[in-house]
Amino acid sequence: MTKKVCPIDEAWIKFIDYKDIELLKKYLTKFNKIVPRYYSGVSLKNQKKLARAIKIARHMALLQYVLNVKD
Repeated sequence: MTKKVCPIDEAWIKFIDYKDIELLKKYLTKFNKIVPRYYSGVSLKNQKKLARAIKIARHMALLQYVLNVKD
């Protein structure tokens, strides 16, 4: 059985920054919810850093909290 590798560690990303919107958007659903670890394959340590960066980016208005979807 092979060990899963975290995509963030594999890409040699040392610091998850709230200003790196392109990276953060990869780990959001189409409704701007944070993707769970078992779908994204991110390690627990990086998932916590990622969630914190997304929450800071939302607070700084760099990301939307929810996507406005009208029927």
